[in-house]
Amino acid sequence: MSSARDYGRPAAAPGTDPDEFAALCRSSPWKWDTVRFTLEWLLPAQGEGAAATGVRDPSMGAGTDTPPVPVRAWVRRPQDLRVETLGGDPLYTVTDLGRSRQDFYVASRPDSWLLPPSLVAPVYRRSGLVERRPEAAYGDPVFGGGRWQAVLDPVEIAGPAPKPLYLASQRPATITDVQVGTDDNRRAVRSAVVTPGASYAPSEPGHALTPAATRVVVDERTGICVSTTVLEGPLAGAGHRLRIEAVDEYLLDDLFTPVSFDLTDVSRHVPWMVGA
Repeated sequence: MSSARDYGRPAAAPGTDPDEFAALCRSSPWKWDTVRFTLEWLLPAQGEGAAATGVRDPSMGAGTDTPPVPVRAWVRRPQDLRVETLGGDPLYTVTDLGRSRQDFYVASRPDSWLLPPSLVAPVYRRSGLVERRPEAAYGDPVFGGGRWQAVLDPVEIAGPAPKPLYLASQRPATITDVQVGTDDNRRAVRSAVVTPGASYAPSEPGHALTPAATRVVVDERTGICVSTTVLEGPLAGAGHRLRIEAVDEYLLDDLFTPVSFDLTDVSRHVPWMVGA
């Protein structure tokens, strides 16, 4: 079902054009508001179907808070996040509900006045994907650091705008072998082999989404990177697997706060005590 933001915009056409794949990698901030997913990290040489227990993000150093087992997460842009184990045990919540913005807006920094991506308009390609991203307050709430941000918004693969042919060496990465298909949840995806170049700049320094030639799979509906597999080097086999469970579902504030607001369930009968 199309969301309101899709009306009046041409639908993205599947294709194997590397420029279209790059545009898909730029599009995440305008493709969804909320998402629910499960995520696991794979160690080098684990490969497909590896056991999840004890798995850590190989791009992160020892002593980080990266969960050793798969997690389920809810993200509500711009700042709300809930993370649980697959068994339902809460691990982390963060929200900007009720947070004062006074100090933020009076700070003498240019980024204090940047708008969220949802309030600014990018330049679109004819396919409906993003050709050029405007200056905005990008960034999703993260858990554990490292590559989490790049998974939700893989713009580091493409850069905020395409480079002309005579500046090809300034492109963040080389994109080849683009394919169209579906994932195990029957969602439309595009995959490509991404090889980082000299100007590749990870969203989080030191934690590249593609540290070497990597098979990258991006979900068509959301622009989220749902899978990576490093193909060569000492990290061969490392990567991640993300399974999207819901997009743009309505999420109550209670989900992101440690204290319930105790809202009334209007579907339940409320008894009225009548005196004798």
